[in-house]
Amino acid sequence: MTAHGIGSPLLLTVPGLNGSGPNHWQSRWEQERSDCARAELGCWSSPRRNSWVTTLDIAIRRAPAPVVLVAHSLGCITVAWWASLLGQPPGWPVAGALLVAPPYVEAGGVDARLAGFAPVPRAALPFPSIVVASRDDPYATMDQMRDMAGGWLSEFVDIGECGHINAESGLGDWQEGQALVQRLFEMVEDSAPPPESAMIPDFCGQGHGTGRALPRL
Repeated sequence: MTAHGIGSPLLLTVPGLNGSGPNHWQSRWEQERSDCARAELGCWSSPRRNSWVTTLDIAIRRAPAPVVLVAHSLGCITVAWWASLLGQPPGWPVAGALLVAPPYVEAGGVDARLAGFAPVPRAALPFPSIVVASRDDPYATMDQMRDMAGGWLSEFVDIGECGHINAESGLGDWQEGQALVQRLFEMVEDSAPPPESAMIPDFCGQGHGTGRALPRL
């Protein structure tokens, strides 16, 4: 698949709670596409918002720009928090984002571990984005996902009844999703290389990385 007008972008997958297993479409893309890598956020089963946002920032700043984020579930909310707390000039270093099955973390009751990411940031994202929604997603209603997409100024795509659009949905390598990535490629412009970043410790206590300090809420 060739991008139009944005050079050679890196697809950076951003999994959600518990990560994405070998049968998840994100994992399949990472295995099958030479332009795809994972943002290893760590602490997959016990996520903390600031830790994930900071580690995502590290992955973005280390990657060759432009970056197209491909987020699933809680990864989508992490991308929105990254844009809200750390942000960027329009189109750089993140050129676009595919946001698949964002959970409504303000609802409570589905999984208590999501509550630490509430409220949902609703500021417009500084890059083109597409929100992909399923009508029978247990983590958010269609109205909730439309509301999130509206705040982010994202294109909204309804793909029918596909559950949480994960491994259990039986999507294989999810060709429809790859077509949506191609649409993103056509929506964005060339991006410049990322700057050098400063060293900071990671929040899981496992080594060091590069990134920026988060503001306190």
